[in-house]
Order: sequence, then structure tokens, then C-alpha cells
Amino acid sequence: MNKIEKIKVGISIGDCNGVGIEIILKTFLDKRMLDFCTPIIFGNTKLISTYKKDLHLDVQFNGIKYADKALNGKLNILNVWNEEIPVEIGKPTKIAGEFAFKSLESATNALNRGVIDVLVTAPINKDNIQSESFQFPGHTEYLEYKLNGESLMILMTDELKIGLITGHIPISKVSETITPELITNKVENLYTTLVQDFAISKPKIAVLGLNPHCGDHGVIGLEDDEIIKPTIDKIQETGKLVYGPFAADSFFGSESYKNFDAILAMYHDQGLAPFKTLSFGEGVNYTAGLDKIRTSPDHGTAYNIAGKGIASVSSFKEAIFTAVKIYKTRKEYRSLTENVLKTAEKK
Repeated sequence: MNKIEKIKVGISIGDCNGVGIEIILKTFLDKRMLDFCTPIIFGNTKLISTYKKDLHLDVQFNGIKYADKALNGKLNILNVWNEEIPVEIGKPTKIAGEFAFKSLESATNALNRGVIDVLVTAPINKDNIQSESFQFPGHTEYLEYKLNGESLMILMTDELKIGLITGHIPISKVSETITPELITNKVENLYTTLVQDFAISKPKIAVLGLNPHCGDHGVIGLEDDEIIKPTIDKIQETGKLVYGPFAADSFFGSESYKNFDAILAMYHDQGLAPFKTLSFGEGVNYTAGLDKIRTSPDHGTAYNIAGKGIASVSSFKEAIFTAVKIYKTRKEYRSLTENVLKTAEKK
């Protein structure tokens, strides 16, 4: 075993008929990835071997029965199940969803127990994974249910971080969901995340408006004037650098986002459409606000290119880098704040 204990990165395989296993294996073709983390794939060695053979990937792995037996310097595969799965590349099948959940459940349990330090999830199909055990719109909601804290979905690169006031809900329900309490909670969550996970001591946050042109003083909706702006004004009274609402249609094209450490969008596509336009394939989905760290690539199962060997690893690799970086930053923050509290107690 190496003298330096590396950060243990748990990896769920996602939908086995999509690009998940391909991007995982291709990521660790670069053996330098093993220099700073110990990866543990929650899946099955037979399944991984089949992919390795079909894609002609020269990657070595170490099969284990228990996550705490993972070896540093190796790509470890934990056998979550023993049966063979019928793989149908590029097709959304019910059985693929079933085993995607088995992988995710096992990895999340290991994360909860502290056997792994962070979790990186490959893409799932939000439809075929549904079952009696998984009745959630996506990873974010499931992890909030399983872990401690209130989740905040953040799509991020080094230059751009976009959080969501509302997540996986229908557009028809967005307006009625947005309340002063929800906005305040999301701002607080994002602010804390920027401080403890990204070492930004005094974050500057922009909040987007809900309606076109922020409602044009009530002509196109009242929510911006009656709910969002008064809430932001109240938050500003606490000393936080929170500004808005800003009209979403021009905010990104004018590069106004570069003046802020992070942005809060009112709903899913308001934030993710510009993010993926600016950063697709390079971004990371980070589930902030929880007591454990989870990241994922910014793309889905990509059935249309699955099995062709052309899927890019950029976003998945960046998800691993980001999870490890956040883990270290959060650990350092907690160490510093604990020392401050101990010093204050002595006085």
C-alpha cells in the first residue's frame, strides 16, 4: 500500500447501455489519474471486461468484494452483483435502469458510511431507473433523500457556476414554487458552498429574474417586483453581496456573468441552456449543500454514440478532478474553522 492515503473516489456506472462505462474506462487509460485518487467502480467485473474487450481498451483493473479493500494505484471494481446483464448498446431498457440503481445505491451507501470519500456518477436514464425503490426525478433528489443537508444543483467550470432555485420540476409549476423562503434558502446554500467548498471568502452572487425583462414593472408578470427583488433587498441587509434580479435573456450574451462568483437561475433550463452553450462537454454537475460530495459529467447517456468509442471523457475526468478538489478545500475549511472555535473557547 502507498504511504500516502489517496482520496477514495466511488464511481457509479450509470446506464450500461449508454456511454457511462466507456467514459469511465477511457478516463483511466491515463494512468496518471491513479496518482492522486483511488477509484472504486461499483458494478461488476464481467460487465466491465466485456466493455473493455469490445472497445479494445488496454486498461487493467483490480476486482474486490468490499470497498474498504480497494488498493491505491489500481482501478478497483467492486462486484455489486454476480449475474450477467444483457447489454443492448444504445437502447433504454428496464434492466439497464435496474442495475444502474443497484450501482448507485451501493455507492451511496458506501459514501454514507465513509468507506469512500466522494462520489462521481455516470449518467442515468431518468425514466428506466424508476422503480419502487427509486421514485425521484434524478440523482440530485435521490442523494438529498439519502444524505444530510438540502441539495443545490450547480453546473460549473472554473469560470462559471450556475445554481438553480428550482430543479427537476415542470415549467408550469416554477412560478408557484418560487417563494421568498426558497430564494433565501438557496442563496444561503450557495453562499456557504462558495465559502467552504471553493474558498471564496466574500462571494458575489447574481440572481436572475423569472419573467422576460424581469416582468417590465408588472407588464409581463409580477413575481420579479413582488417576490424576487424584495427578497434580494432583504438579503443585502445581512451584508451579503447578492444582486438582481437580472434579465436572463441578455445576462450571458453580454458577459455580465463574469462579474460574479456564481449565478442563481430561477429554473432548470434558464440556467442550463446558457451553461451548456458556453461550456458543454467541459462542465461538471455538482450537488452542493449536502454533507457528502457528489459530482457528475454535464451530459446524459448519449445513446446515439454509445459503443462507438467516440464519447469524450473531458467532462467525466473534470468531474473527478472537481470532486477531489472540493473534498480537499472543504476539509481545509473545516480544519481552519475548528481551530478558530477552539482558540475562541480558550479565551
